[in-house]
Amino acid sequence: MSGAWGVAAGVVGSILGAVALLGAGLFAARATKAAALTTAEAQRAAAEAAAEPAQRQADLTAFREIRDEMKAKIERQDRRIDGLSSLVLAYSWTVDRLMNRMRDRGVTPEPEDIHDRVREHMHTGA
Repeated sequence: MSGAWGVAAGVVGSILGAVALLGAGLFAARATKAAALTTAEAQRAAAEAAAEPAQRQADLTAFREIRDEMKAKIERQDRRIDGLSSLVLAYSWTVDRLMNRMRDRGVTPEPEDIHDRVREHMHTGA
Protein backbone atom coordinates (compact mmCIF):
# COMPACT_ATOMS: atom_id res chain seq x y z
CA MET A 1 0.00 0.00 0.00
CA SER A 2 2.80 2.35 0.59
CA GLY A 3 3.56 2.33 -3.14
CA ALA A 4 -0.03 3.34 -3.97
CA TRP A 5 0.08 6.04 -1.36
CA GLY A 6 3.34 7.31 -2.73
CA VAL A 7 1.90 7.47 -6.24
CA ALA A 8 -1.25 9.16 -4.95
CA ALA A 9 0.84 11.63 -2.97
CA GLY A 10 2.93 12.29 -6.09
CA VAL A 11 -0.22 12.92 -8.18
CA VAL A 12 -1.72 15.19 -5.51
CA GLY A 13 1.60 16.99 -5.22
CA SER A 14 1.74 17.44 -8.98
CA ILE A 15 -1.82 18.76 -9.04
CA LEU A 16 -1.11 21.11 -6.15
CA GLY A 17 2.08 22.26 -7.87
CA ALA A 18 0.16 22.88 -11.11
CA VAL A 19 -2.55 24.81 -9.24
CA ALA A 20 0.12 26.85 -7.43
CA LEU A 21 1.87 27.53 -10.74
CA LEU A 22 -1.42 28.56 -12.32
CA GLY A 23 -2.19 30.84 -9.35
CA ALA A 24 1.25 32.40 -9.55
CA GLY A 25 0.77 32.93 -13.28
CA LEU A 26 -2.59 34.63 -12.72
CA PHE A 27 -1.10 36.82 -9.98
CA ALA A 28 1.80 37.78 -12.27
CA ALA A 29 -0.64 38.56 -15.10
CA ARG A 30 -2.70 40.79 -12.82
CA ALA A 31 0.39 42.57 -11.56
CA THR A 32 1.63 43.04 -15.14
CA LYS A 33 -1.77 44.42 -16.23
CA ALA A 34 -1.83 46.82 -13.26
CA ALA A 35 1.73 47.93 -14.02
CA ALA A 36 0.82 48.48 -17.67
CA LEU A 37 -2.22 50.58 -16.70
CA THR A 38 -0.13 52.62 -14.28
CA THR A 39 2.55 53.15 -16.92
CA ALA A 40 -0.04 54.18 -19.53
CA GLU A 41 -1.60 56.66 -17.08
CA ALA A 42 1.81 58.12 -16.25
CA GLN A 43 2.63 58.47 -19.95
CA ARG A 44 -0.74 60.16 -20.61
CA ALA A 45 -0.16 62.60 -17.75
CA ALA A 46 3.34 63.34 -19.03
CA ALA A 47 2.00 63.94 -22.55
CA GLU A 48 -0.66 66.32 -21.20
CA ALA A 49 1.95 68.20 -19.19
CA ALA A 50 4.21 68.44 -22.23
CA ALA A 51 1.32 69.62 -24.45
CA GLU A 52 0.05 72.27 -22.00
CA PRO A 53 2.45 75.08 -23.05
CA ALA A 54 1.57 74.48 -26.71
CA GLN A 55 -2.15 74.50 -25.87
CA ARG A 56 -1.75 77.70 -23.87
CA GLN A 57 0.05 79.29 -26.82
CA ALA A 58 -2.73 78.15 -29.18
CA ASP A 59 -5.34 79.58 -26.78
CA LEU A 60 -3.44 82.87 -26.59
CA THR A 61 -3.20 83.07 -30.39
CA ALA A 62 -6.94 82.40 -30.74
CA PHE A 63 -7.72 84.99 -28.06
CA ARG A 64 -5.59 87.61 -29.84
CA GLU A 65 -7.35 86.90 -33.15
CA ILE A 66 -10.76 87.29 -31.50
CA ARG A 67 -9.62 90.46 -29.73
CA ASP A 68 -8.28 91.98 -32.96
CA GLU A 69 -11.51 91.14 -34.82
CA MET A 70 -13.61 92.69 -32.04
CA LYS A 71 -11.39 95.77 -31.94
CA ALA A 72 -11.77 96.26 -35.71
CA LYS A 73 -15.54 95.77 -35.46
CA ILE A 74 -15.81 98.31 -32.62
CA GLU A 75 -13.73 100.81 -34.61
CA ARG A 76 -16.07 100.37 -37.63
CA GLN A 77 -19.10 100.85 -35.39
CA ASP A 78 -17.55 103.95 -33.81
CA ARG A 79 -16.97 105.45 -37.28
CA ARG A 80 -20.54 104.59 -38.26
CA ILE A 81 -21.96 106.12 -35.08
CA ASP A 82 -19.85 109.25 -35.59
CA GLY A 83 -21.13 109.50 -39.17
CA LEU A 84 -24.75 109.03 -38.11
CA SER A 85 -24.35 111.56 -35.29
CA SER A 86 -23.00 114.18 -37.68
CA LEU A 87 -25.86 113.41 -40.09
CA VAL A 88 -28.44 113.89 -37.32
CA LEU A 89 -26.80 117.20 -36.35
CA ALA A 90 -26.86 118.32 -40.00
CA TYR A 91 -30.56 117.43 -40.25
CA SER A 92 -31.23 119.23 -36.98
CA TRP A 93 -29.42 122.34 -38.20
CA THR A 94 -31.29 122.20 -41.55
CA VAL A 95 -34.71 121.74 -39.93
CA ASP A 96 -33.98 124.58 -37.49
CA ARG A 97 -33.12 126.95 -40.38
CA LEU A 98 -36.19 125.88 -42.35
CA MET A 99 -38.45 126.38 -39.32
CA ASN A 100 -36.94 129.85 -38.73
CA ARG A 101 -37.64 130.76 -42.37
CA MET A 102 -41.19 129.51 -42.00
CA ARG A 103 -41.69 131.62 -38.86
CA ASP A 104 -40.15 134.66 -40.61
CA ARG A 105 -42.83 134.26 -43.28
CA GLY A 106 -45.59 133.75 -40.74
CA VAL A 107 -45.98 130.01 -41.27
CA THR A 108 -46.19 128.02 -38.05
CA PRO A 109 -45.95 124.23 -38.23
CA GLU A 110 -48.80 122.27 -36.77
CA PRO A 111 -47.92 120.38 -33.56
CA GLU A 112 -48.57 117.02 -35.26
CA ASP A 113 -46.03 117.98 -37.98
CA ILE A 114 -43.20 117.75 -35.44
CA HIS A 115 -42.29 114.34 -34.06
CA ASP A 116 -42.22 114.12 -30.25
CA ARG A 117 -38.52 113.16 -30.26
CA VAL A 118 -37.72 116.17 -32.47
CA ARG A 119 -39.70 118.46 -30.19
CA GLU A 120 -37.87 117.06 -27.15
CA HIS A 121 -34.53 117.60 -28.86
CA MET A 122 -35.49 121.16 -29.76
CA HIS A 123 -36.32 121.91 -26.11
CA THR A 124 -33.50 119.99 -24.38
CA GLY A 125 -30.78 119.60 -26.98
CA ALA A 126 -30.55 115.92 -26.11
